[in-house]
Amino acid sequence: MSLHRQQIHHKIYPLRTFGMALGGLLVSSVLHAQDASWPLWGLMVLTCLAWPHMAYLHARLAADPHRAEARNLLLDSVIAGAWVPLMHFCLLPSVVLVMVTTFDKLSSGIRRLWLRSLPGMVGAAAVLTLWLQPEPRLDSSLWVVLCSLPLLVMHTFAVSVSSYRLIRTVSRQNQELEELRRTDQHTGLCSRDHWLQLADNALAQHRAEHQPVCLMMVDIDHFKPINDQYGHTVGDEVIRAVGLILRQSIRSNDRAGRYGGDEFAVLCPLTEVAEAHAIAQRIRDRILALRLRDVPDLRVTSSIGVAAAQPGHQTLREWIHQADAALYRAKHAGRNQVVSDTCAQGVGALLPASV
Repeated sequence: MSLHRQQIHHKIYPLRTFGMALGGLLVSSVLHAQDASWPLWGLMVLTCLAWPHMAYLHARLAADPHRAEARNLLLDSVIAGAWVPLMHFCLLPSVVLVMVTTFDKLSSGIRRLWLRSLPGMVGAAAVLTLWLQPEPRLDSSLWVVLCSLPLLVMHTFAVSVSSYRLIRTVSRQNQELEELRRTDQHTGLCSRDHWLQLADNALAQHRAEHQPVCLMMVDIDHFKPINDQYGHTVGDEVIRAVGLILRQSIRSNDRAGRYGGDEFAVLCPLTEVAEAHAIAQRIRDRILALRLRDVPDLRVTSSIGVAAAQPGHQTLREWIHQADAALYRAKHAGRNQVVSDTCAQGVGALLPASV
């Protein structure tokens, strides 16, 4: 059983105590206006003032506090239904009492509790009506109206506050879910889908404004042999370390993402090829210098392809394909290389690494 379910009676206790007290004020105004007998006053004290404490003790001592509190909430509705004929169907207090009690079931979070409470509420009202056959007194004096307002106003305020908190909680959770969707949990980089969306937007902006933008594809060399020789735990550590290097090596307006298993992508807005090549070279150098504490003899290298967006690129796939072609040229040239390619120049610039 979850902690929330175990502690539900602690949450409801002060609300029931306060709400029942206001309900007692409402009932008392009707009893006073109708010159009710002392037994009815005693019943008001029992149901409106003593019952909240009895309900709390019942739930607290129960083996299943959640189930016990659900029964208490159903008894709240029975009490509200019983007071309708006991107040001779005084219209305003009866409506306020029934509606507030029913809305409390909706806000309890217990599924269909409000629906399950209706038979008890209607049944209590019907039984007492048949037994006592009270004469209907629908009119409410000014005093009764004034005594009905605190329960109505405070309950509306409480429901509004609860709804506001719920909306804020849902909004915060949605933001957290969106952040999880946008972030690769293993590296802290952009997720593949989020990065692709950013790159697609950058390409559309390039076509509209003709501003320079580059992307690079980064691939860890011989990653499968690393997994085979050192195990997947070390492989995961390499992925995390390369992700950290990317975050530390790019500029504030650049966006790095995990494109695949051991492949990464970097988007460089407002960047010419030469500048993007320099960033890629910095990434390559830092990956080459990477050392893992538990595997000091492991040497990690990378191959990187850089491509500038061109007006002829109709889709993001064409732009990525150009960067992939530069990446594969780097691999075919011996790996541990950065290759930059532009369709406009029609040539590739190969800068060998200093090993």
